[in-house]
Amino acid sequence: MTLDIAQLLERHWKTIAVSAVLGMVAAAALSFVRPLEYASTMRLLIIQKAGVNLDPYTAIRSAERIADNLSQVIYTSVFYDKVTSAGFGIDRSYFDPVESRRRQQWSRMISTQVTHETGFLQISVYHKDKEQASEIARAVAFILTTEGNQFIGGRDLEIRLVDTPLQSRFPVRPNIPLNAFLGAVIGVILSSLYLVVGEARRHRHRVTFSGTH
Repeated sequence: MTLDIAQLLERHWKTIAVSAVLGMVAAAALSFVRPLEYASTMRLLIIQKAGVNLDPYTAIRSAERIADNLSQVIYTSVFYDKVTSAGFGIDRSYFDPVESRRRQQWSRMISTQVTHETGFLQISVYHKDKEQASEIARAVAFILTTEGNQFIGGRDLEIRLVDTPLQSRFPVRPNIPLNAFLGAVIGVILSSLYLVVGEARRHRHRVTFSGTH
């Protein structure tokens, strides 16, 4: 007599469904522990001008490497100081006065993504206040387009804002729908494992008991 897992799960589908719902509700509820944050997203294009000794393909690859470097520069405290001192309406009191915690806060607030084999750099700024997210994004774009060369040291380099900061209409972080879905999946997996392990133990017990008679 073998254990039929598919039949077992089918027989207890209601238990699995309830576990999925409970997992989904729990994950969605836990998402509200963290403050809801809006996003302001923009894209910049890094242009490495092709010269006599630089063909267009090499220029594009060079622009990609520069975009990678800039994406790391954005997280530094030097760049933070430039952004918050750029004259935009940024509420500096929002940031933690302790340097170590402020660096963590800044790193968590900014997200960068480089489109490979291109010079595109996408930057997202997250904040509880929609307007503050937009102001910080505008300041980041301003520093990169006006002073970006200082961080890279290239004369034949142009940083152009191609997509202005676009605000999200609703909070995007934490991602409540995604968290709820993952909670449901975890609920299904855990309840299925519980049922299978429990049935396997009972199955072994029955086999052992019948073998002694």
